[in-house]
Amino acid sequence: MSKQTVKVPDIGTDQAAEVAEVLVSEGDSVEVEQSIIVLETDKASVEVPSSHAGKVISVLVKEGDQLKTGAAIMEVQTEAEDEAADEEVPVPAEQGEPSAGAKEPTADYEGPTAAPRDEDTREESERKESKRPEAQPTEEAKEINVPVPDIGDAGDVEVIEISVSVDDEVEEGDTLLVLESDKASMEIPSPASGKVTKLLVGEGDKVKQGQQIAVLQSAGGKAAGKAPEEKPEAKRTERPVSPPEQRPTTTPVQQTRSATQAPAQLPPAVEAGDGSIYAGPAVRKLARQLGVDLSKVKPSGPRNRYTKEDVRSYVKDVIARGGTGAGIPQVPAVDFAKFGEIKRVKMSKIKRSTAANMHRAWLNVPHVTQFDDADITALESFRKEKKAEAEKRGVKLTPLPFILKACALTLKAEPSFNVSLDPDGEHMIEKQYIHIGMAVDAPGGLMVPVIRDVDQKDIWQLAEETVALATKARDGKLLPKDMQGGCFSISSLGAIGGQGFTPVVNTPEVGILGVSKAAIKPFWDGEAFVPHTFLPLSLSYDHRAVNGADAGRFLTHLVGLLSDYREWVDLG
Repeated sequence: MSKQTVKVPDIGTDQAAEVAEVLVSEGDSVEVEQSIIVLETDKASVEVPSSHAGKVISVLVKEGDQLKTGAAIMEVQTEAEDEAADEEVPVPAEQGEPSAGAKEPTADYEGPTAAPRDEDTREESERKESKRPEAQPTEEAKEINVPVPDIGDAGDVEVIEISVSVDDEVEEGDTLLVLESDKASMEIPSPASGKVTKLLVGEGDKVKQGQQIAVLQSAGGKAAGKAPEEKPEAKRTERPVSPPEQRPTTTPVQQTRSATQAPAQLPPAVEAGDGSIYAGPAVRKLARQLGVDLSKVKPSGPRNRYTKEDVRSYVKDVIARGGTGAGIPQVPAVDFAKFGEIKRVKMSKIKRSTAANMHRAWLNVPHVTQFDDADITALESFRKEKKAEAEKRGVKLTPLPFILKACALTLKAEPSFNVSLDPDGEHMIEKQYIHIGMAVDAPGGLMVPVIRDVDQKDIWQLAEETVALATKARDGKLLPKDMQGGCFSISSLGAIGGQGFTPVVNTPEVGILGVSKAAIKPFWDGEAFVPHTFLPLSLSYDHRAVNGADAGRFLTHLVGLLSDYREWVDLG
């Protein structure tokens, strides 16, 4: 048998995702591609499959843990036989010593207590044992210098948490320390498996890209026996950092992994008011977003660690005492049970995230919506003519691919909508690409997958991609990268009905098109009223970036394209 570690695959984002559900337990048998955990981000739920088949030896994560790409999830005993691994390997015999069938000391042997051999006296045996090296590494010891990796355009950033100690054993991808800039928290992972021999920075230090932060001894260079103890003075000289009791010694995953081994040496609880904040990057990020001073929050986690719920509870208390702020009165609580039977159902994370995003967009974006009808009589006739060809290709040709293509061409013609406001309030970001999001009504809540380079794809390609992404959204298989990078959005209620609505701009985008149900209406052709098919369109935009004239030109151009498909649609 051989032991394999199952890790988090590429989930399309550098940020950590929360373990929402653990689907396996120790002792379970798993197959390749069997779902083992569910990860949740603010926008999607992702089922992580097993990369190996076999029996689960240990589960290294639990619900609530924050994991990134490459983090270890569980250890699996595979079915593959490995006879060599099961055999006991004796210590290589010295000259004149028997090697086959002899009870020789192993690499863990300490002290000359073995019985004398036939060809040696006990004294000679002990003399040889004392001269023998305690254990030689199978490979030459290798030191690895760990620098600060590429951290983008951040300059000097602060070390807010050190997750390991000198002499700790780490796996590749384990967090060594956490950096925090004005905009983000970054976990710095170990580039290899091995032993931490030096830490060159302490909490509160400022570091920059390329600066050395630690030294590792690679796993292949570790001695098999017991290494000589290092003098305390040497440790203090090597590591001029803050005392270990002021910081966590292991990451949450390391704590879970070591729970079945020796008891962890945990630091004492952080005393309130001593200036130390024991909180992970996700909690710190949430506190920054809500404007919360963590020193005023009472922690409730293990060893007085701050949790997201602590921050949210603090905000609720503040709101309850002094209103919601910004002059917005608080909505009074209502006991609906007084009026009849009720059922209280917890919102999914996606629905909660959508509600928060829509609320933020509505409060920050000055919305304006303009309306128009597109005469799609000729386009609908053409689309129905291509129905047989679409069936041969195995795709469903709905109006959406045509609307996507028309919007892409209009964004090229009227680039005022293909922008975002820079956070500094003084610049505009003009995008040289055209990616369009389409709202999908999924069981877990509203999701907006993004179709990339819409202007470079034909109608058949767009038809295939819209169906594929909508299916992934409804099956809960969208990754975060599938919903990022949009320049413009389309929200279509055509299949549901309605004559018009005012869609909310998906900031930082500056525009969104609402599509309602097409209807047949009388049209005067100059001689008589004839039936034509009209498609109601609602264009909402951010009035800080787009003015009314720009929006008018955009909508007029779009309506013109949809009304006359011959100039831009080519299906072969």
